[in-house]
Amino acid sequence: MKRKPVDSSLVHSVGYDPKTETLEIEFHKTGVYQYSEVPKSVFSELMKASSKGSYFNSMIRDAFPCIHLGRSTRRS
Repeated sequence: MKRKPVDSSLVHSVGYDPKTETLEIEFHKTGVYQYSEVPKSVFSELMKASSKGSYFNSMIRDAFPCIHLGRSTRRS
């Protein structure tokens, strides 16, 4: 999934597939996670949030099923 870099101390990049309602988040320290059953409105609100980390922690982290895809292969 293609992800867009975001300005956040917690999140490096975010991607979303509206067909499968899959949200993919790459965190700076822990790697890439995929969240399923995420409505497009939640993705939109995340991208508009002034604090991506705060929005993630309050609205996504414990609300949707997720899997850890592993560490990113990007170079810092």
